[in-house]
Amino acid sequence: MSSGITLSSGNFKTEVTDSPIPVLVDFWAAWCAPCKMISPVLDQIADEYSGKLKLGKVNVDEEAALAEQHAITSIPTLVVYKGGQIVNQHSGALPKQEIEKLFKAHL
Repeated sequence: MSSGITLSSGNFKTEVTDSPIPVLVDFWAAWCAPCKMISPVLDQIADEYSGKLKLGKVNVDEEAALAEQHAITSIPTLVVYKGGQIVNQHSGALPKQEIEKLFKAHL
C-alpha cells in the first residue's frame, strides 16, 4: 500500500475538506492495472511534497458511496482539493510530470 492516507466517508471531511494544505486524492481499485502503474509515482510525489501536499487514496470498491458522491465514473481519477474545493481533476494514468502539473499551481 502507498504512503497516502486511506480515505473513507468517515475521515474525508477531516483529511481533505478541512485540510490546511492541498490534497491529491487518488480514486483507485485493486483490480485496476493503470491504478497499480501510477501508485509508485504517487508514493514518490507524496514523499517529495511532504508538508506541502497530502496524498489521499479512496478504494472505490470499499468506498462506493464516496466515489459516487464525487461523481467518479472511471479510475484512476486524480482530484486536487484546496480549501475544501476541487481545483483540478484528471481521469486516467499520467506520467509523474503531468501529475505534478495538476497540483503545482495550488501549492
